[in-house]
Amino acid sequence: MRDMQAGSQSNGDYAVRFENVTKRFGDFTAVNGISFQVPQGSLFGILGSNGAGKTTTIRMLMNIFRADGGTVEVLGSRVSDALKPRVGYLPEERGLYKKMRVLELLRFFGEVKGASRADLDPQIDHWLEALGLDGWRNRRVEELSKGMSQKLQFAATVVHKPDLLILDEPFAGLDPVNRDVLRDAVLEMHRGGTTVVFSTHVMEQAEQLCRELVLIHQGTIRLGGTIEQVRASEGRQAVNIRYQLRAGQTLDDLPGVRAVADHGNEAELTLTAEADPEQLLTALMERARITHFELMEPSLHQIFKRVVGGEG
Repeated sequence: MRDMQAGSQSNGDYAVRFENVTKRFGDFTAVNGISFQVPQGSLFGILGSNGAGKTTTIRMLMNIFRADGGTVEVLGSRVSDALKPRVGYLPEERGLYKKMRVLELLRFFGEVKGASRADLDPQIDHWLEALGLDGWRNRRVEELSKGMSQKLQFAATVVHKPDLLILDEPFAGLDPVNRDVLRDAVLEMHRGGTTVVFSTHVMEQAEQLCRELVLIHQGTIRLGGTIEQVRASEGRQAVNIRYQLRAGQTLDDLPGVRAVADHGNEAELTLTAEADPEQLLTALMERARITHFELMEPSLHQIFKRVVGGEG
């Protein structure tokens, strides 16, 4: 793994810095000596399966949990409640005041973070329109659908224009349309200069959005760096195919293939170091009608499976 502590930037150039941070709950160590930095202005992913330590890490970043050891710095200072007006936090377990009206709720959350009504109202107008909620500004929160409530929670998280945006599993439970709307909103914040940190166990989301990431497994960082560095660290290639198997054929025991992620009409084949792609293509054409054959680096999904699942 690339040393996530390395680099020429000073501490002030990082929006978040963890150094040898540990968190225990009784005899259970949820986070065990992790170190990483999030550069200012980046879109950074904290990846891992459920129970890996992602949410505990984020809660230490937000000063909800205190670390038992190590250093946590946010926006150039030791983590403290005084930084909260500069941070937007969307937790995995979300809640809104159901009886409040949408406009009233957004003003309330913005004012809690120290923003003035004059600054808030243009932001509220923008986000209600961008998130497809403009026609609901005078409706009670309890009247909104689940997807609309999730978008409203995002608006409440960003309406005060935070310098750092923390999102814990932000896309969980959203349908594809609302997922795209929220993704575009996250990208808008990032392109406007906000540092974005989000956690996910869905590798495809991280692959599409992140520039840098860490992968946490059982409370420790197993991989870290840019997407390109993480892929290059594998030292292996993969092949993506679209195919239709002939009767009685399978993708088992293909030459030079060490793992198969079969999605039905498509598959990702992870190759051994000595694999010959031409030999593989010949073997595949004997078993299936191949409509697409692309040599590529392994996906984050395959890397995740190897690291977490112990694939050899």
